[in-house]
Amino acid sequence: MAVRFGFYCYFCSRFFTQERIFMGRKKFSQREIDIIRKLLGRKMAGNRAGQKMVRHTLRIVFEFNISDFNIQGKAFGPADLDECIKRGRIHVLDEATIETMKLRYAEKKAHENSLVQAEAIANGEAVDWQKVLEEWNEYYKNSDGAQ
Repeated sequence: MAVRFGFYCYFCSRFFTQERIFMGRKKFSQREIDIIRKLLGRKMAGNRAGQKMVRHTLRIVFEFNISDFNIQGKAFGPADLDECIKRGRIHVLDEATIETMKLRYAEKKAHENSLVQAEAIANGEAVDWQKVLEEWNEYYKNSDGAQ
C-alpha cells in the first residue's frame, strides 16, 4: 500500500512530494496489539541480539514492520505503538475480520504464485514437478506389475 506525503525544503524553497510504501499490515486485532506491545517492551529492554529476534518475530508472525511507523533513528516502543493507534495509523479490528483478511490474503498470494509458476512452465524456465511426479509414479506402478 502506498501513501503520499510531502515536505517543504527551506534550503531549496520547494515542496517535495514522496510516496511511502508500507511493507506490512496496518490492521490488527486487540490480542495481536497486546502481544506486539509486550514484544516492543522486550525489544526496548533487550540487547542487540534480542532486539533482532524481536524485530524478526514482529515481521514474520505479525507482518508488523517497525519502519512503517517510526521516525528514522528513534527507537520504537510500546508508547509509540499506542500513539500510532491513537492517531489512526494502526487500526484495531475484531478477531473475525482479521482472520478473514488473512484468509483472503493467503488465497490471493497462492493464486499469484500459481500464475507465476504457470508462466514459468510455459516459458520453459521451470519444470512442472507435479506432472513429473505423476509420470514417475506411473512408471513405477507399471514396472512393479511387469516383474
